[in-house]
Amino acid sequence: MKARERYQQLRGNRSQFLDVAKECSRLTLPYLIHDDEDSRQSHRVLKTPWQSVGAKAVTNLASKLMLALLPPQTSFFKLQVRDDKLGEMFDPQVKSELELSFSKIERMIMDHINASSDRVVVHQAVKNLIVAGNALLFYGKTGLKHFPLNRYVVNRDGDGNVLEIVTKELISRKVLGRDLPLPPVNRPGDDGPNTGSPDDDVEVYTYVKLDEQSGRWTWHQEVFGMIIPNSRSTAPKNTSPWLPLRFNTVDGEDYGRGRVEEFLGDLKSLEALSQALVEGSAAAAKVVFVVSPSSTTKPKTIADAGNGAIVQGRPDDIGVIQVGKTADFRTAAEMANQLGQRINDGFLVLQIRQSERTTAEEVRLTQLELEQGLGGMFSLLTVEFLVPYLNRIMLVLQRSKQLPTLPKSLVRPTIVAGVNALGRGQDNQSLTQFITTIAQTMGPETIMRFINPDEYLKRLAAAQGIDVLNLIKSKEELEEEMGQQQEQQTQMELLKQAGQFANSPLMDPEKNPEGIESLQDAGDESSEADEGAAEGGGEEG
Repeated sequence: MKARERYQQLRGNRSQFLDVAKECSRLTLPYLIHDDEDSRQSHRVLKTPWQSVGAKAVTNLASKLMLALLPPQTSFFKLQVRDDKLGEMFDPQVKSELELSFSKIERMIMDHINASSDRVVVHQAVKNLIVAGNALLFYGKTGLKHFPLNRYVVNRDGDGNVLEIVTKELISRKVLGRDLPLPPVNRPGDDGPNTGSPDDDVEVYTYVKLDEQSGRWTWHQEVFGMIIPNSRSTAPKNTSPWLPLRFNTVDGEDYGRGRVEEFLGDLKSLEALSQALVEGSAAAAKVVFVVSPSSTTKPKTIADAGNGAIVQGRPDDIGVIQVGKTADFRTAAEMANQLGQRINDGFLVLQIRQSERTTAEEVRLTQLELEQGLGGMFSLLTVEFLVPYLNRIMLVLQRSKQLPTLPKSLVRPTIVAGVNALGRGQDNQSLTQFITTIAQTMGPETIMRFINPDEYLKRLAAAQGIDVLNLIKSKEELEEEMGQQQEQQTQMELLKQAGQFANSPLMDPEKNPEGIESLQDAGDESSEADEGAAEGGGEEG
């Protein structure tokens, strides 16, 4: 079956999800999702929402998710040797050297990611996940490429595993670099058959399928039902460059559900109230004067009068039109504020309580509570994005000889971002609170007696995602430094005692000549005794 025909078949199952995604995009970020038929239109008219709460909520949550998935300062993964293999094949002393080598590999991979534009594409994909619930990423030669929901279809089995993917793109004929026939099907508005221009874009379909016999992904590209030469390619099953992502999964559905869909009712209500408040406020802000028909004052006189001018007339004959809907506007505004508050809470927008007694601890706890709500969102993205993304990057770098080939049976990468990062944050809070409670209730002396500083520093560094290799001093290094300090203190004390003894009156020949002679005689006698003891010891030996 041709890719275009398969795309049309799978398109029907996507229609309901695309309709909901367009509605969600209309209330938040209108430029994200649009009709599949509108892909040819270069000038689309986007309707501006009456409120910006949805746009702020989506961008805020997308930024948090992107920074949590791909942190800029630290690595989102860690290479580790399996513990069971470490005991069989490696000396435990070699583990530190292996960790040092793995840390260099981790930095090389992160440098490769930082040098690319992957974070920009991931941020765009995360926004589509929040709004539409679906996004497709392709890791090609030039980096990541994003496909929104209106440009691809997917087919999954009952367990949610991907079986087929078909994408649709508009590519210029000049980019393809080959002679292609004119479009065989008339588009709406065409005057006659085959009236397409050679400069028009053509529809390129990419058909991706999992070959169950070989266990590999295969894909090719088609134009007008013809396979483009040199467009076929394959990839291993676990390192596929095609990453179909979902925000929330529903059993039996090929596509995911977005975060905006969960708050669609509040967004619709807020949109209607915002429109009513804006239009009502505009009507209330309009100033119109009315003059009684029987008044001697002419309307032109009122219109031409300047500020502070004096005109002849009675005040009762002149009035101002008032809307008189202040109470109704107040009710609508209060409801709109409640809706905005619920939406901000659902999208983890931090709103600090406006009060004179608001403390930094309250702000920190509020932020921590919001971050804990990301747990369910991270779980699926860790499985469907971070693990395949890391596997694909390592495969590409190993093929280009930029990374050494690591045996999969001995070394495995572990994701430390996402849910694991939230777990480390909770460990950090628990450790800090534990030590603070002991210090406040039992005193600092209890900490020095019962707490192991070395183990506490290691756990605190692990909770904050810091590598302790060559950072925290070992017990041997501490003992060696303490020995050196004790030797230095002993030498300083000896020098101090020698200086005090030299300045004492006993060492002054003028004041105590007999004392100096007695000290010298005592020194001679002690040296003779030492020599005799040494000779006696030698004879006994």
